[in-house]
Amino acid sequence: TAFCVCFLGVCGGEFSILRSPQSVVFRDGSWPIPGERIPDVAALTMGFSVEEDLPWPGLAVGDLFHRPRATVLVTVKGVDKLPVKGFSYPIENAVPFSLDSVANAIHTLFSEETPVVLQLAPSEERVYMVGKANAVFEDLSVTLRQLRNRLFQDNSILSSLPLNSLSRNNEVDLLFLSELQVLHDIASLLSRHKHLAKDHSPDLYSLELSGLEEVGKRYGEDSQQFKDASQILVDSLQKFADEMFNLYGGNAVVEVVAVKEFNSPLSRKTRSILQASQSKNENPYNLAYPYNYDYSVIFNIVLWMMIGLALAVIVISYNLWNMDPGYDSIIYRMTNQKIRMD
Repeated sequence: TAFCVCFLGVCGGEFSILRSPQSVVFRDGSWPIPGERIPDVAALTMGFSVEEDLPWPGLAVGDLFHRPRATVLVTVKGVDKLPVKGFSYPIENAVPFSLDSVANAIHTLFSEETPVVLQLAPSEERVYMVGKANAVFEDLSVTLRQLRNRLFQDNSILSSLPLNSLSRNNEVDLLFLSELQVLHDIASLLSRHKHLAKDHSPDLYSLELSGLEEVGKRYGEDSQQFKDASQILVDSLQKFADEMFNLYGGNAVVEVVAVKEFNSPLSRKTRSILQASQSKNENPYNLAYPYNYDYSVIFNIVLWMMIGLALAVIVISYNLWNMDPGYDSIIYRMTNQKIRMD
């Protein structure tokens, strides 16, 4: 299938490349990447065009004829950086971002095929899935109740993950662990449907993890629980990156954005992970509206084409109505009976 906030010059987030194919070339350096341009990096690595040029030396041109079959972007909130393996770049102006433009490009160009477009924030019960292939991920835990129940099943990560100072009885700890369970389940579901990783349409996975941030708020960032959770998260992310990279035959880009907090003047309406579950009347999945960015282009093409056709019909009808009957064609005159007798 073809898947450091900067305020007054001080950086506080990190953009890391865990795995990438040979066709996508990232340079080793400490060049800051603007936070609002991270979606453009994802788009360019997948071979899509962007509205503005990206003058960032961290990404080289690479092989234009061999694009990755998947892009996986994991956003971790609550920490400036994570000790992961791979290239890392400081983030300048870490504003909230989304990969909606990349998702819309995939859905528009490959709507007749089976691309996987999955955008998920487990702790906020926010999920966006589009495309024929996403029926595979319908069983993925996305609500708080589903996340909690999934952890206490026999095949959950609790049976194999070293919890250390974390507790099975604390709600914050369980929600942090449930996000790691989602990572495991995504790779597990994809491994059972490997045909999705072998077709020609690109896949996109965008995950936002807030559990570590809640652990820091609950115990403090100097606590043993926060240190253990950070190490568990790093190990899980590295394992998840290796699994996804191998499932796509070494042709996937796996990226991690670590940010302490987003630097944005706009108030974001978010839902606390410890808040009670939503009422039955609300949308449990908070599905995004699938806006197509080509709408204005298509609208103008159809509008002016219809106006042109209407004017053409009016002009042709007017000329036919006022046609001089004396201007008969030679075909009509040669069929005249008198001419044929002569």
